[in-house]
Amino acid sequence: MYTILGIGELLWDVLPEGARLGGAPANYSVMAGRLGDRAAILSRIGRDALGDDALHLLKDFPVDCGELQIDAEQPTGRVTVELEDGQASYVFHQPVAWDFLESTEAWLGEAARADAVCFGSLAQRADQSRRTIHALVRATRPECWRIFDVNLRAPFYSAEIMRESLKLATVVKLNDAETPLVLDLLGLGAAASLREGAERLLAEFAGLTLVAITRGGEGSLLVGRSEWDEHPGIPTKVVDTIGAGDAFTAAMTHYLLRGAPLATLNEAGNRWGSFVASRAGAMPEIGIDVLQRIAREIEG
Repeated sequence: MYTILGIGELLWDVLPEGARLGGAPANYSVMAGRLGDRAAILSRIGRDALGDDALHLLKDFPVDCGELQIDAEQPTGRVTVELEDGQASYVFHQPVAWDFLESTEAWLGEAARADAVCFGSLAQRADQSRRTIHALVRATRPECWRIFDVNLRAPFYSAEIMRESLKLATVVKLNDAETPLVLDLLGLGAAASLREGAERLLAEFAGLTLVAITRGGEGSLLVGRSEWDEHPGIPTKVVDTIGAGDAFTAAMTHYLLRGAPLATLNEAGNRWGSFVASRAGAMPEIGIDVLQRIAREIEG
């Protein structure tokens, strides 16, 4: 069993029909745990009702919450979500507990034992959390997969955040809309295609070995240093897209750790991303029958 860490924001998505637990690192960790890995969330919540509710809900998922930090002053994170034709737009409230992540001995120990860590750009909006995230990623072993999940939420990103995070990463995951924005932020120019954009990132950052670009219902593109693979996507009736990208990243990580080829990584990411998009919320119920069926579809 591999150890996978999701580092960053744990928050409540406040939708018109009510609040749902989310945050990209939390969504990622829950899916990683469901796929059979030992997954942990490294985040920070408030000593408040929303924090209590988060702990109560997470105890029913196969994810380790033992190292969640509790903030006595700052509230648990929340984001107001509006949906239009299944697509989400977000208003992030601040400051909140996950803006104050602390680099502790326990967290550094978790990082040193991890086989894969996933960290994003949003949780780096505050200086303290950015320093903590970078310290944790630097504490990982050389063979640990360090996955940078680009999550552009204006105004919470910058060229500095992009560049420093990409220097730390071995894998970067972003979507087709984010790719030209990241290239522009980094001064890498306009690319004629997504593949060319991925190759520019690989050329610019020596530590990167894989660029994963999701394209919503149009599938995804994986570009490595010596090969690439394109997936057309899985036809899906979309309920909402919240958490679909995180499911993609978790499934990709699961098979990446097992040495699977790019085509399998792509198939796994698209199968699980489309499943989550076909359900409401980022952490929908998944029965053992669904887990087994999708595993067969991926591997067969």
